[in-house]
Amino acid sequence: MREEAAARVRAYRYVGPPELRALARTGRTIRSAADFAAWAAGRDAEEFAEPFTYVVDAEGVLRLAPRRSEHVACAGGGAVLGAGEMSFRTENGRWAVDEVTNQSTGYCPDPARSWPAVAEALDRAGTPRPPGFTYEVIFRRCVACAQVNVVRDAHFACVFCEEDLPQEWNVDV
Repeated sequence: MREEAAARVRAYRYVGPPELRALARTGRTIRSAADFAAWAAGRDAEEFAEPFTYVVDAEGVLRLAPRRSEHVACAGGGAVLGAGEMSFRTENGRWAVDEVTNQSTGYCPDPARSWPAVAEALDRAGTPRPPGFTYEVIFRRCVACAQVNVVRDAHFACVFCEEDLPQEWNVDV
């Protein structure tokens, strides 16, 4: 099963504004349940009231940063296996993932191919999680005008030039 998931995972390079790549690294590395516990203990209730920015870096390590952080800064400028937003709740005295998305306009990860890396990173962090993204964002690059689009309601049409968008992920190909 792990080999099948690895075959579906891909690395995503940053496709957002170049000036954001220069931002300082903000992501806290979470390699284990102990790392997650130490990170969570350092947050206050106000911080947990909104989702956090996350990436799974190219080595498969989860990194967390405050919500208004740029994904590319959280990733230290590098490629990622997954990126989005994540919120947490307490469940029987331990932290669990409440919601997790692939919402990152800087990396535009494909939900089906990025979820296995996100799930594995959360499992290593000892954090209970849902069986998949709680909200999936579909990204496509228009072949006519080259703009990145968010597909809504399965309407694969470019919001900039109205051309049809590809059915398959194509943001960074």
